[in-house]
Order: sequence, then structure tokens, then C-alpha cells
Amino acid sequence: MVETRFIVYPEGDTREIAHALRVNELVDLNGGPLGPPLPTARMIVYRIWKITTAAARHDQCVSYHLEQVTRPELDGLCARGG
Repeated sequence: MVETRFIVYPEGDTREIAHALRVNELVDLNGGPLGPPLPTARMIVYRIWKITTAAARHDQCVSYHLEQVTRPELDGLCARGG
């Protein structure tokens, strides 16, 4: 079975990625995992809030739905508050 993974941005755009993610994981614009402490609060960070799977006969599509992390949350995730 072939598995294809996509991140789904809040606006509905999608982008294929090569790795699996988890609910509540923080990612950058390209779907790359991020871990606190973040280097700065001046970056766009998303959180995986939902994962959906659609299966067909020989393939499976996994979609990781993103929500943007707010600036106050980012401040709390930074090493020095921003």
C-alpha cells in the first residue's frame, strides 16, 4: 500500500510531505517539526490539530490539518520570550 501525506493549511491549500506527524506537534511553513524552545517568536508556526485518513484500494492519503499558533503562545515557547 502506498501512503501519501499532506499538510493542510488553514486556508485550505495543501502540500505533500515525506514524514509522519502527530496531533499537537509544532511545524514550520513546510511541515518540518519544531520543538521548544523556539529561536524567536517572529516566525510562522503551525500546530497539527487534526489528522484524517482516506483509503482506496492500493493507496492511503493522510492529511495533517494545521492551525496557526498565536503570538502570545509563541512568546511562551521561546527561549527568551521573543
